[in-house]
Amino acid sequence: MTGKIRHYFAGGNTAKGFHHFFDSNLSSLNRLWILKGGPGTGKSTLMKQIGHAWLEKGYNIEWIHCAGDPDSLDGMIIPALKIGLVDGTAPHILEPTAPGAKEEYVNLGQAWNRKKLENHVKEVEKYNKEIEGCYKEAYQTFAEALKIHDEWEEIYIGKLDREAADKLAKSYIQKLFGESNDNRKADVKHRFLGAATPKGAVDYVPNLTYELPKRYFIKGRPGTGKSTFLKKIAQTAEDRGLDVEIYHCGFDPGSLDMVIVRKLGFAIFDSTAPHEYFPEREGDEILDTYEEIIQKGTDEENLHQIKEIRDRYNAKMNEGTACLKKAKHLHDELESIYIQAMDFKRVEQIQQAIHTQIEEIAET
Repeated sequence: MTGKIRHYFAGGNTAKGFHHFFDSNLSSLNRLWILKGGPGTGKSTLMKQIGHAWLEKGYNIEWIHCAGDPDSLDGMIIPALKIGLVDGTAPHILEPTAPGAKEEYVNLGQAWNRKKLENHVKEVEKYNKEIEGCYKEAYQTFAEALKIHDEWEEIYIGKLDREAADKLAKSYIQKLFGESNDNRKADVKHRFLGAATPKGAVDYVPNLTYELPKRYFIKGRPGTGKSTFLKKIAQTAEDRGLDVEIYHCGFDPGSLDMVIVRKLGFAIFDSTAPHEYFPEREGDEILDTYEEIIQKGTDEENLHQIKEIRDRYNAKMNEGTACLKKAKHLHDELESIYIQAMDFKRVEQIQQAIHTQIEEIAET
């Protein structure tokens, strides 16, 4: 029987620059291959091909997608074997904890024809500088968008009933957890719910939640306590020794967008734009924080101000996405130079060598 793929982001282009949670998702592995090599060396393809091979053997796989290009991978994990492969090039450079014993560097750059690359040195330098500039501009623009978003939040924060918010959190903690307590150290995974990409905002909420019998869709406005509410849920799970997946906001990594406790069969998440979903099956339930804890009439009282803020915010987010799109175009051009200089037969040999080692691990 074919296995299943779970999709998520562990790195993101945020208002605070590139931010990642790779360590959180890789630390429990017994074996990790860190792939080195520039654009066009086949890192993502290698991970996908190895992943698909083990998927066909019936193993469940985790795809860690790239925020710079969600069609590409930053990593691949086979949880049952406690092994993984990850892109170890900038900006997600990883420091090995037990080099040789646990981590192994794999240099795909050894498959380059360096004589072919020598003819493109200035061109490569130019592309790298321009790509760096695009990301720098994107992060600055997202930072400006976050300041605008803070203005938006302030409207609702001033109208928030904190006593009602506390009661709401306590009632849901009881509803979700009851008396459940594993009295052990919880396995806590930090990830991103979605990411700002050249394609706009991308998320994998349906894939991450489809197996869960209970899904809670949090509706509300900026500043209506959604992230604070989710932090209390996440902390409760950790305190009670329950394994928990904590999904951060791809725009502001300090905020939370989703919490999943698979043992208890639930996901609870911020279901507002840009990751807006609606109940579609039994077990789906809406929680509206605006209705529950915000003073009635707040939307109506601030209608024009909210529209003006929303328009400025959307304009900045579109600016930032345009920067990411330009960076992706330049990256594709850069890749084409390296692809022409690659010996992909050598890459296939490296891939087969890794696959063989995984087979040996699976047989032990």
